[in-house]
Amino acid sequence: MTTIRIERLPTPLQAYRKIVKSMVLRARSTPQRVLPDLEYVVERLTIDLDHLQRYAAICQFASMQTLPPTYLAVLSQSLQMLMMAEPEFPFPVLGLVHIHNQVSQNRPVKPSETIRLSCRFGTLKPHEKGLQFEFLTTAKVGDEEVWTGSSTYLMRQKSSTAESRPAPRQEKVARKEGDRQENWTVPGDIGRRYGLISGDINPIHLHPLSAKLFGFPKAIAHGMWTKARCVAALGKLPDAFDIDVQFKLPVLLPASVEFHAQPAGQQVAFELTDARNGKPHLAGTLTQR
Repeated sequence: MTTIRIERLPTPLQAYRKIVKSMVLRARSTPQRVLPDLEYVVERLTIDLDHLQRYAAICQFASMQTLPPTYLAVLSQSLQMLMMAEPEFPFPVLGLVHIHNQVSQNRPVKPSETIRLSCRFGTLKPHEKGLQFEFLTTAKVGDEEVWTGSSTYLMRQKSSTAESRPAPRQEKVARKEGDRQENWTVPGDIGRRYGLISGDINPIHLHPLSAKLFGFPKAIAHGMWTKARCVAALGKLPDAFDIDVQFKLPVLLPASVEFHAQPAGQQVAFELTDARNGKPHLAGTLTQR
């Protein structure tokens, strides 16, 4: 495996410049459908407290004593962008769909801690709607692995029926007495506001006109914002846990959504649906370890 070490995370502008350049070069070539054997590493990552505060506020995390469980996933997206800008990366970046995200926390991580953040490609395999692949991220403090994450992306294309494998599906959470339920109004500018904080300034999130260029009738909310907002709504979390989320239908902005959470022992199942018609936006579980 090739390991590329960088001193600090790139700014969104730096990352997008590399993405645009790679798109031009890739248009002139026909890359193989093989993921590079590649890893990007920031050896000594320190947390920007101002950025953390803005992230916590827009996702409505109540405490900054420890990092929100989705925060390192957002920081790792800068490394993912660098990896997708590599000449050997086989897919057009703007055609990718984020379909699944998983994070595991082994212990709370303090904002004052220095972190080694690394990201590499996972598996590439058939999906019922094309091909899917993973980014695998690890955060260490010293030699201790404190957090891991995976992000799965789909490249839509025609698939051979023999090779296609349906993605695992999560059943709708049935309503029961004692469940938590909240209705939220998602503002039309949340994509622009969150994009400036997260660094994900994909046109589909920024404005209805730019979203229409990519086939969406309106701008859509970031999947990682919807996940973070749901996790924040769960309240106080255990020290060690896994959070697994599947992204379903996009949240067209502005929107009225319903959050529903159902605790059962060491696990909480949760979902985000359209408040008017019940169509699913996100389904997930938090499992205490």
